[in-house]
Amino acid sequence: MKKLLALALLLPSMLVANQALAVDVTNFGTQNLNNLLVYSTKNVYETVSNIINIILSFLGALAILLFLYAGFKWLTSQGNTDKIDEAKKLMGAAVIGIAIIFAAYALSTFIIGSLFNNTVATTP
Repeated sequence: MKKLLALALLLPSMLVANQALAVDVTNFGTQNLNNLLVYSTKNVYETVSNIINIILSFLGALAILLFLYAGFKWLTSQGNTDKIDEAKKLMGAAVIGIAIIFAAYALSTFIIGSLFNNTVATTP
């Protein structure tokens, strides 16, 4: 009975993994290489936007890790009020950091979008 239950639980995951591994390998890795070698037609606004998005994504990941670290610190404080207060301060700083990152993303998206629409889109 236990073997049948284990098989019933493992069978769906095996089928899903089998479908996930079915990859078309005809152009495996060469498409990205071709994109790097071909002259890029991206304009400055797209490049700057991509750089800003990468930086803000990295900062967002750091803020989430800081939030998780503060939660772990609170969990392992064992009732020590000093450690709990320190963890609360870290969580507050992480939340403020995430809010600043969201605001920076919204502001940069608005500014770059406005610059793009007013300069590139109106050019004949």
